Amino acid sequence: MARRSWVQINGELVEVTPGMEIPQRDSAKHNGLLWNDREYQDMGDPRFNSRSSHREYMRAHGLTTTDDFKETWRTAEKRRVESRQGVDPTRRPALEEAYRKVAAGYKPRLEKE
Repeated sequence: MARRSWVQINGELVEVTPGMEIPQRDSAKHNGLLWNDREYQDMGDPRFNSRSSHREYMRAHGLTTTDDFKETWRTAEKRRVESRQGVDPTRRPALEEAYRKVAAGYKPRLEKE
């Protein structure tokens, strides 16, 4: 069975046939833009129309995007999973301190209610 190729033209999928001329995009409209910069053009936001102008706007207003927090969220998720599994990073130092105090002669006083 031969492989078939398809292309989207005006929102419809059309099978590519030998010798078929595929219409080119309007080069004036897309000239100089990366394919994913189109998102900035389509938003209709007058503040920025490219990634660089968006980056400048965010920097000037002290803003950031969510991708700046990927590592923070990854670390927090790891801690949540460990906590659910009973892992407590403060437990060992607390036990070592308690052992050191008892070894040094500390005797806790129990208070009666």
